[in-house]
Amino acid sequence: MPKLSIIMSCYFNGPNIPVTTKRLIDNEKNFPAGTDIEYIVIDDGSKDDTFEQLCIFQKQYPDKVKVIKLAANVGSYNALLAGMAHATGDCCSIVAADLQDPPELIPSMLEHWNRGYKLVIGQRENREDPLFDKLFSNVFNSLIRKFALPGIPKGGFDFVLFDRQLKEEVVKMNEGNSNCMYLLAWQGFPYVSIPYTRQKREIGKSRWTFKKKIKLFIDSFVSFSFFPVRLISVAGIILGFLAILYASFILIARLTGQINVQGWSTMMIVFLFVSSFQMIALGIIGEYVWRNLDASRKRPNYIIDTIVGNGKNTN
Repeated sequence: MPKLSIIMSCYFNGPNIPVTTKRLIDNEKNFPAGTDIEYIVIDDGSKDDTFEQLCIFQKQYPDKVKVIKLAANVGSYNALLAGMAHATGDCCSIVAADLQDPPELIPSMLEHWNRGYKLVIGQRENREDPLFDKLFSNVFNSLIRKFALPGIPKGGFDFVLFDRQLKEEVVKMNEGNSNCMYLLAWQGFPYVSIPYTRQKREIGKSRWTFKKKIKLFIDSFVSFSFFPVRLISVAGIILGFLAILYASFILIARLTGQINVQGWSTMMIVFLFVSSFQMIALGIIGEYVWRNLDASRKRPNYIIDTIVGNGKNTN
């Protein structure tokens, strides 16, 4: 039977851990007999009792649980990279610590993997989230599908099961300021999607702030699409063409005596419009340049403080 690594990133999830881990263990009865399961759980620099709760889980199941404590909060996707790097399974699954993604779906995902699919995606068909979160998610995923990764399923995804080969490729890339979920899909392997409803969070408060959502939006576009830069080029050509037409109109009007004194208002409108475009263009280009600089430094995406489990207990 295959070995499955279930990876879970935690950030201020102390109250969730006892409920989530119990549900994960209870879910083991739904897997085929003999399935070997390990749990790689990561504390992404939490300041509550998340690490202590994860260690309790590890002591309860020392043969199958590994706890990784990061030195600082680096974001869920970098934390998941740390989990992937320490996973030893033939396939891996990523599950949310807040139980918004039902772990009961993992056995069905494993069945598809056994049939030969290297990537199985839990497709968010609906979500029990606040209206603003739904709207932002729908717009975000629509833009990603249109301009970056047209092959991904509608509704977006954070709940996946994937083959060891895909995991090793993502770990090898070790990209910062990116989205490891999209890196799995970007590799181009055929996938199967399973629709589900993303459930309402029952315990605790989400730390997925609007600022982090905007950063993810920018990271995803910069990492997987050249559309923003191409948009600047096209807009520049259009503005240049319009500028030539307007300059021709001004010149003809001046020569024919239709304009005695050029208007200050017209000049300012054109100046402000072109200047604002230039600032936006510089900002977009700056996002790409900054990420290239960040990648060239080769700083690690995460630093491990402690590993507990599987024979390890290091600081």
